Amino acid sequence: MANLVIVESPTKTKSIKKYLGRNYQVVASKGHVRDLPKSTLGVDVDNDFEPRYINIRKQSDIIKMLRAEAKGKDKIYLATDPDREGEAISWHLAHILKLDPEKVDRVTFSEITKNGIKEGMAHPRKIDMDLVNAQQARRILDRLVGYKISPFLWKKVQPNLSAGRVQSVAVRIIVDREKEIEAFVPEEYWTIDAKFLAASSKKPFAAKFYGKDGKKMELKTKEDADAVLADLKGAEYLVSGIKKGVRKKSPAPPFTTSTLQQEASRKLGFRSQRTMKAAQELYEGVELPKLGAVGLITYMRTDSLRISDEARDAAAAYIGEKYGKKYLPESPRVYKTKNSAQDAHEAIRPTMADLSPDQVKESLTGDQYKLYKLIWERFIASQMANAEYDTVSADISAKDYLFKASGFSVKFDGFTVLYEEGKDGDEEKEGVLPPLEKGDPLTLKDLAGSQHFTQPPPRFTEASLIKFLEEHGIGRPSTYAPTITTITKRGYVEMEGKQLKPTQLGEITTQLMEEHFASIVDEAFTAHMESDLDLVEEGKKPWVEVLREFYGDFSKTLEKAEEEMKDVKMKVPDEVTDVICEKCGRNMVIKTGRYGKFLACPGFPECRNTKRIAVEMPGECPKCGGKILEKKSKRGKKFYGCEHNPDCDFLSWDPPIEEKCPQCGKTLLKKSGRGARIYCSNPDCGYQRAVEKETN
Repeated sequence: MANLVIVESPTKTKSIKKYLGRNYQVVASKGHVRDLPKSTLGVDVDNDFEPRYINIRKQSDIIKMLRAEAKGKDKIYLATDPDREGEAISWHLAHILKLDPEKVDRVTFSEITKNGIKEGMAHPRKIDMDLVNAQQARRILDRLVGYKISPFLWKKVQPNLSAGRVQSVAVRIIVDREKEIEAFVPEEYWTIDAKFLAASSKKPFAAKFYGKDGKKMELKTKEDADAVLADLKGAEYLVSGIKKGVRKKSPAPPFTTSTLQQEASRKLGFRSQRTMKAAQELYEGVELPKLGAVGLITYMRTDSLRISDEARDAAAAYIGEKYGKKYLPESPRVYKTKNSAQDAHEAIRPTMADLSPDQVKESLTGDQYKLYKLIWERFIASQMANAEYDTVSADISAKDYLFKASGFSVKFDGFTVLYEEGKDGDEEKEGVLPPLEKGDPLTLKDLAGSQHFTQPPPRFTEASLIKFLEEHGIGRPSTYAPTITTITKRGYVEMEGKQLKPTQLGEITTQLMEEHFASIVDEAFTAHMESDLDLVEEGKKPWVEVLREFYGDFSKTLEKAEEEMKDVKMKVPDEVTDVICEKCGRNMVIKTGRYGKFLACPGFPECRNTKRIAVEMPGECPKCGGKILEKKSKRGKKFYGCEHNPDCDFLSWDPPIEEKCPQCGKTLLKKSGRGARIYCSNPDCGYQRAVEKETN
């Protein structure tokens, strides 16, 4: 074999070898082969921040294999991933194999398909040192922040903490949102909702109170609402105005890394790390009947909305054949990429538009199938015609008061026949109004006032945090998943359902960072650093200059913080619970240990009592009436059991719900997945119903 191709992931080797043929040996580096040492800073700050790279010890066998494979080869192609990180890996590979970076054949594959491999191999180039230097600058910046501030946090707060350019800002954003929520003072307000019946329909429709004399009227108290309701007693209602129109809705663009993570969180409930793992597998290739190993999506680290003409044409051909020509837009859709985006790659799309999710389902894992379906549907929908709606809004008058109703009907479903983008919040849904004309009298069926309170801003979810970080230019989409993983793993943030909530450790650490390292947790400063790294990548700014500009102020800030906190140690307060220590009567507190959180007596060392934290579920044990607790198997799978176990043997893999069985009064359980249903925990009862009825 005269030629050697080196990729990052072993998963790709089989797919690429198939397309290149017998004259090519394809091997994998399994990621980085050189890095900064773990035990020391590894950066000579006095010598223009020269990095001191070493071979990664656990990669020694890989390095030996690569050197052996490289011997006697006519050509060596470095085919690592097509991004900053991949470029740097190629540069490090050139170093360990003693190849000239100016002469080496660097190739990139935007997709692991026959055309993608052929295109990549046809355009070898030298290593792009601007990309390499952007990665080096990022790595050294992160090393300087991490290795200089982290020991400071260990001394002043507690061991095993870490700081980072992006992670510390992310924690501060979550902490700030929690402060907003805690400081929020709800304000009361009232609405008046009506239901009317038109002569042309038997089904009532809803309308909302708007105001008086054509002006919007705020109802702040019950007295305000009651005064309007009293004035409307016996009033006659008629349609005083009708406005009809047509609204067009365009499809969302194909995915970028950021929007893929957001949508997978909203629609699939995937954490960002889970999304990127499945996307990586789809890109690298899966075994398909008849086709063999093939990459199903294009490269998944991109913030570009660009797609190739071939992909657009393939999507149009599929849409025309599957749905008909009326589902194609008047002209091909081109989505504009943001100016700040890196446009080296296309948007994330399927490599074969005509390969529908159902065709590959049997060859994919559950996560791979769900994500491929999401990517495929989003891409195909992005090339489809607009949806069109007939809209109608009605003004309804009674005395001097005005109500408003609005609705729509689908004129043409367009792209929505296949896919609609998920939303972060709950949106008020409009219904269909009956045929109405100006002057039509209406029969009042119901009129009632409702009390409401203004709501604080919601906590961030992974999806909304990623959206915030991207909009403010903090980090890069490829860094979001590891950032969120780090801040939860370190205990700065915890998940409550889908929401990200700061812990007391996160709040204390953020307070310290804001007081002594304000720039590190400043959104604008972090975004500016990201812009500088982009300038390095574009060859417009020397990477050493970026480091110099940062380190001058940073080193002074660090010295000042060390001096100011010389004799200070910050204590993270324990979270006090209502669980009473049965040995000494104190309220137990939550501690975090090697295996996670547990309850401990605050009287340590006099009282050493500890307990596992029990998560109480709704309902009661169908066998003895005790509490049902959430538990975990040795493999980490949740199950539910009676608090009196082992004396009571009630166990269930399905969670209990608050509602009781209408037949026997026992607790109901909810089964998810295939055969999803609500059923009675009492095996002698037999009550069950479909889950769908829960949404009514």
